[in-house]
Amino acid sequence: MDDHLPGEYGLSAGIALAGSLADAGRYVFTPEDAVELRPPDIRPEAVPRLLKSLADAGWIVRLRRGLYAGTGRLPGGMDVPPFAIATSMVKPSAIAHLSALAHHGLTDQIPRVVSAITSRKIVMPSMRGARTGADGPHLWHVAGLDVRYVVIVPKHFELGIEMIWLDERFRIPITDRERTVLDLFAMPRLFGGLGEGLRVLEGAQGEIDVPRLVGYALRYGSIAVAKRLGWSLEATGASAGSLAPVLDLEARSYSPLDPGRARRGRYDRRWMIIDNRAEDRV
Repeated sequence: MDDHLPGEYGLSAGIALAGSLADAGRYVFTPEDAVELRPPDIRPEAVPRLLKSLADAGWIVRLRRGLYAGTGRLPGGMDVPPFAIATSMVKPSAIAHLSALAHHGLTDQIPRVVSAITSRKIVMPSMRGARTGADGPHLWHVAGLDVRYVVIVPKHFELGIEMIWLDERFRIPITDRERTVLDLFAMPRLFGGLGEGLRVLEGAQGEIDVPRLVGYALRYGSIAVAKRLGWSLEATGASAGSLAPVLDLEARSYSPLDPGRARRGRYDRRWMIIDNRAEDRV
């Protein structure tokens, strides 16, 4: 194939290339994938130019350097779901927080941002050139989406991740129901404060596997988080027997129920918790 033929011919070759990727089930792909799966009449060295032509024409989407997604504009193609895009851009990563909460039907909120966790240190485009201490979360703007990645330690990333099918083509990692609930108490600021966690526990009684949730809290490795969760589970009706492993943890000091509020309020010696919900934020 002559790489210097007019652009329209080049675009048709690019569409054939994208069709080969779609036929192989590669809806998110790298240039190396494209070289491997290209039609036999396309030379390997022509692939980068064809991918650029497709992206410029809006037939595919450039997610980041070296990663593309197909679109529904292509013959046999389809738009890649937001969760699949988010978990493809950073590996390892998993859908979490408000996005997982909504997926599991534990909130009526409709998240405007796709939330994910990763154990990999990343520099998002919005961080480059940002002032130290700049307000607001860093978001990755891509393919019409806003994606927020929260970097966590590896032992926390391995806790409570499940693989689910979004449809017959896309399978993605996401925090399971109980891990998502644990995050409400481990990082309440990401959900607007502890109140969201209490609302979820009150509204989802019978839907949450409390022994599994307690097990996650013990494995998480933070006594403060475990006590905060245990206090909240008891306050929303969980049985004393299921909470015994958390209650038996030895805490050396009192922890605030809501870490985003002042350490003032009623001291609960049994749980070693300061019930500071009524206090103003600092």
